[in-house]
Amino acid sequence: MLLTLLLPLWIGIPSAQAAGKSGAVYIIPVDKPIEQGLGKFMERGFKEAEEMNAGLIVLDINTPGGRVDTAEKLGLMIKESPIETVAFVRGDAASAGSFLALNADKIVMSPGSMIGAAAMVDSTGKHVDDPKLVAFWKSKMQGAAEKSGRDSDIAAGMTDVNIVVEMPEINKTKQKGEIIALSAEEALKVGYADHIGNTPEEAATWLGYGQGDVFKMERTTAENISTFLTNPIVMTILLFIGIAGVIIELIVPGFGVPGIVGIVCFVLYFSGNYIAGFAGAETWILFTIGLVMMILEMFIPSFGILGIVGSIALVAGVVRAAYDTSDAFVSLGIAFGAALVVVAIIAVVFKDRGIWNRFILSDRLSADRGYSSATERKELIGMQGISLTPLRPAGTALFDGERIDVVTDGGFIPVDTPIIVIKAEGTRIVVQQALPV
Repeated sequence: MLLTLLLPLWIGIPSAQAAGKSGAVYIIPVDKPIEQGLGKFMERGFKEAEEMNAGLIVLDINTPGGRVDTAEKLGLMIKESPIETVAFVRGDAASAGSFLALNADKIVMSPGSMIGAAAMVDSTGKHVDDPKLVAFWKSKMQGAAEKSGRDSDIAAGMTDVNIVVEMPEINKTKQKGEIIALSAEEALKVGYADHIGNTPEEAATWLGYGQGDVFKMERTTAENISTFLTNPIVMTILLFIGIAGVIIELIVPGFGVPGIVGIVCFVLYFSGNYIAGFAGAETWILFTIGLVMMILEMFIPSFGILGIVGSIALVAGVVRAAYDTSDAFVSLGIAFGAALVVVAIIAVVFKDRGIWNRFILSDRLSADRGYSSATERKELIGMQGISLTPLRPAGTALFDGERIDVVTDGGFIPVDTPIIVIKAEGTRIVVQQALPV
């Protein structure tokens, strides 16, 4: 009987110790790459949890990692939250995801899940070798581990390929060139997991919270649309249609539809990135300035200056609006190349409607349409007059009271000499000395 009474004290199960904890359980999915969009989503979740006086926040983690700066900001938010937090690792808490988990008060992992592999990499997936960056990130991981009483050497081994870490609890030694990544069972043995469970609700029950008030944070319609619009493939398509539509409308005006569709696609591109938290107001300003300058280049001669500045502004706006700069350049390059092909085809098909026709004189002022380059003076042929000036060979003569500029057929004719018109070619009146009768 005595052993039965003392058994709960000896076991020390957290759910028994914390039985009857009050407050709602608020589950926040962390199932996207860690970037500004996920950061805003999590910030909204923590704020809503505080407003509803939740007792526990469960971070439902399955992420490949992401931006270090965003992870650092989110880690501080988790650590300073007045609400108890538990990280439930559903799949992978890789890279920056492991940093978020280490900042929670408790870690619960599902069978088959993983935590670790937090070495810094660049946008191409290549390991970052800069000693300062590696030391910075390693110190952040170690600090997060030490906060919750975990072995900081293991956290260092998750980030630094150049150190050796002994893990006798699982009979493993991390060698140079390797990175620590722990399964759920391994994490439990080395103290990087506090419990193994199957669901976030089970993690909450283990901590002593009831199942009556469990709320799961849902993404808003705008956030779901933003997630779709910021997909790399969708962004490339939007940029392609936007570039092609605007250029087609500029060089082959009069359709209206390509220009409208192009601008709408650009608006969708910037709106998606703005809602996701990637883009700021400056991207809209850069886009507007670039578009206006490129339009002005079509009508104001600036030796290409307006066009160059406008193109730079457009590219800067598109790149700054994206989550990853290198991905933005790739998407922009593919979209621009495809757009040029379409624009070239449209320009050939509708060559008679192109804007270049505004700068080409297409009307012909031919004789068959009633035009002539000069007044014909055929009526002067055979008319006699007198030279008013010496003709050497050009000069002035008088014909029936009219002064006319004439030219001889090659000879010299003195002043006051009788002359006769032998040829009239436009304004060129050819004369010779009149023979005496």
